[in-house]
Amino acid sequence: MMTRKLFFIAFTLTILLFSCKNAKQQDDQPYLIILSMDGFRWDYPAKANTPNLDKIAASGVKADAIIPSFPTKTFPNHYSMATGLYPDHHGIVLNGFYDPERKENYAVSNREAVEDGSFYGGEPVWVTAENQGLKSATLFWVGSEAAINGVRPSIWKKYEHKMPYENRIDTVIAWLQLPENTRPHLIMWYFDEPDGVGHNFGPDSPEIVSCVERLDSLLGVFLVKLQKLPIADNVNFIVTSDHGMCPISVDRFINLKDFVDTAWISEIQGNNPVFTIKANPGFDDEIENALLKIPHLKIWRTGQLPERLHFGTNPRTLDFVVVADSSWSVDYGNNKGYNGGTHGFDNANTDMHAIFYATGPAFKNGFQHPKFPNTDLYPLICEILKLNPSTTDGEINRVKGMLK
Repeated sequence: MMTRKLFFIAFTLTILLFSCKNAKQQDDQPYLIILSMDGFRWDYPAKANTPNLDKIAASGVKADAIIPSFPTKTFPNHYSMATGLYPDHHGIVLNGFYDPERKENYAVSNREAVEDGSFYGGEPVWVTAENQGLKSATLFWVGSEAAINGVRPSIWKKYEHKMPYENRIDTVIAWLQLPENTRPHLIMWYFDEPDGVGHNFGPDSPEIVSCVERLDSLLGVFLVKLQKLPIADNVNFIVTSDHGMCPISVDRFINLKDFVDTAWISEIQGNNPVFTIKANPGFDDEIENALLKIPHLKIWRTGQLPERLHFGTNPRTLDFVVVADSSWSVDYGNNKGYNGGTHGFDNANTDMHAIFYATGPAFKNGFQHPKFPNTDLYPLICEILKLNPSTTDGEINRVKGMLK
């Protein structure tokens, strides 16, 4: 009888120790929240009063900038941030593109395409996390509405443009209050401003200052709510963006229709200031010769772009890539020009560079980090969350210095 009793006690203690060990392992697993605010240029905080971004910089890390991938558009860059791959390698080459192999179009407004996982190459970090047993959640991040390689985040929502930012904040806080067995340890979420204000009024406008200050205030609301959570001390938080914004004017405008015959072109994809063009058979030279004569415009045959742009080898980039010089606009249609601001330019243009702030137990305190490519975000996420990364274009060694 005593032997059975001792056995029962030993068995019970073993179960308790195992449970405690598992609980401790779960407690030790870091949390990482990444907020992207669309079109938030690297120097906007110098133009506005941003006490909450300043607070993050003082307690954590501020980078000189995060450098977007070319072309500096929203969908390509959010997916580059998620996968660590250049757009040329993950396939989301523009906000809208034609795939000549599939003979199908992808567009931001095409819900069927947006939710079709076969359009997306690479392995987004939420798939990496889920495949390694770590729960993830996304709120409006590019690619997260599709089953990529058959995997979705544990929690995700279909894009609702009009969802108030306050509701987005409360959604993320609610996710962090879920029971441990359903609580995501990786959360990626999105605000669509200050991009719209930058487009409408330009990056140097009073309206941008007001918008940035409102976003910073909302950031403060989120930080206060986050600090009230029991897990607050174990949460890492990154605030970043997909690209910056460059001023444009109707005085600096190129209409491609003034220079090329529409009969020469089979497909043209993109929007100001960057396009890809597919020539009708036999008209490659006519297109190239006509567009090479235009001042303030760069044109390359695919496969011949500068290596530093890492673009132009994917079939979805078609036959030619065209991009306006910084602060110039280009279109193919009936527009007379644009005022305000835009993005999509060469990523060497510092107006295209974006913000990066980070705080939490993984990050150094009061640390200023050099600018770095946004493809490095994927390996950084994996390092913080103790995940085995997929092969990417990013390099952990460029960003590891910001970690404790």
